[in-house]
Amino acid sequence: METAERRDAPASGAVGRLVVAGVPMGNPRDASSRLVEALATADVIAAEDTRRARALAASVGAEPVGRVVSFYDHNEQVRIPGLLDDLRAGATVLLVTDAGMPSVSDPGYRLVAAAVAAGLPVTCLPGPSAVTTALALSWLEVERFCFDGFAPRKAGARRTWLESLVAERRACVFFESPHRLADTLAAAREVLGGDRRAAVCRELTKTYEEVRRGTLAELAGWAADGVRGEITVVVAGAAPRQADPQELVTEVLRRVDDGERLKDACAAVAAETGASKRELYQAALAARE
Repeated sequence: METAERRDAPASGAVGRLVVAGVPMGNPRDASSRLVEALATADVIAAEDTRRARALAASVGAEPVGRVVSFYDHNEQVRIPGLLDDLRAGATVLLVTDAGMPSVSDPGYRLVAAAVAAGLPVTCLPGPSAVTTALALSWLEVERFCFDGFAPRKAGARRTWLESLVAERRACVFFESPHRLADTLAAAREVLGGDRRAAVCRELTKTYEEVRRGTLAELAGWAADGVRGEITVVVAGAAPRQADPQELVTEVLRRVDDGERLKDACAAVAAETGASKRELYQAALAARE
């Protein structure tokens, strides 16, 4: 049942706020004291799964006094107008998903965008994230990284996506279904090379947490027998490509001939190879003269 008796209405003329809250990924002891308080006091809890939200509240000793309503992929557009009305009426609306942070490959972005567009206050209770947890455990250089959500399901789209990572210098984090992990790692081995390092994080913060670290060839072989649980993968960034300085200048000028600005072409080639952008720019100017 989604609804509970509504608490006393907020004061007339008050402006509510939307509270986006990160929730534990599996271990309820990771809940912050602010999250516990918010679960107990919010006027409305918009939850990806109302049963899981109530179970979380019970496990941390919070008894919701507000309404608990479902808010997931297939009903969020219908729910948003009513939640905005609650905010305008002065209610505190707590937005939670099943695990981690709303909007990060979970429902939430559309409600946040709608609240901001309506000029309504939005704040966040920071909390657990599979993305940053996997990065910290990966054993890879992750000072710079990109997050790509879930890997594409179809083989063609997946290969195109992997090809975009061939020269990507940042570490890449993505989610994957356990049923598709073996195929994705096998494709990554083929496109990115078997020596590229990676880490597969399974069931983070849960009883059977496991982190496998190694090359894509090693990880693809491990996953071939099947893997269970929720999966987060971190792939190391590409190593700087070594090339003759003259070849780099030639590549810069080719990009310029194709319509790129000289500075943009130098920046792109420098990012791919680790060369100095300033030195490339000066060399390209000299070559053009």
